[in-house]
Amino acid sequence: MLCGDTVAVWEVALSDGVFRIEFAHGTTTGKRIVSINGKEAVRRDWMFKLVGKETFTVGSAETRATISIEAVGGFAYEYSLEVGGKSLQKFTDNRAKTTKTWLLKVDGDDYRVVLEKDTMDVWCNGEKMDTTGEFVDDGTETFFSLGEHECCIKATSSGGRKKNGIVHCLLLDGQKVAASTQ
Repeated sequence: MLCGDTVAVWEVALSDGVFRIEFAHGTTTGKRIVSINGKEAVRRDWMFKLVGKETFTVGSAETRATISIEAVGGFAYEYSLEVGGKSLQKFTDNRAKTTKTWLLKVDGDDYRVVLEKDTMDVWCNGEKMDTTGEFVDDGTETFFSLGEHECCIKATSSGGRKKNGIVHCLLLDGQKVAASTQ
């Protein structure tokens, strides 16, 4: 865990999980510590330059992330996070278009299922799932299992409404699961 110099905390949702990034900045020593999910990823002690950037990777795909430190007058600093070369907000907005996420409880266990729309890869609790896909009359169906349960992600046309494009829904044992925002 970080020391009392924690100045910023961000949450980044990737296909293999939601990562909590914490940044500690010692404004007198220049110390910089980046922690991801409570584990130290970067440590720099005694930096003479108090502003600048720290770059590191997040998740199993080693997505590049950069924290920018800028002086905003006196001894005040502003911190921002870029993920995959985009501001966190732009990255999050883009992921909302390219992925679909469902949070569900099955047999008392919590699951986070993520569909990467461009590759049709399915991730569950940080692991890429073995899937089988097939074409059906109104789109595609991608099958995988959660324990003893059959899951299917149906991709169907929105029926000419261009704004919606292809609609993805998750079925667990034939029952529709509500999508999540993360």
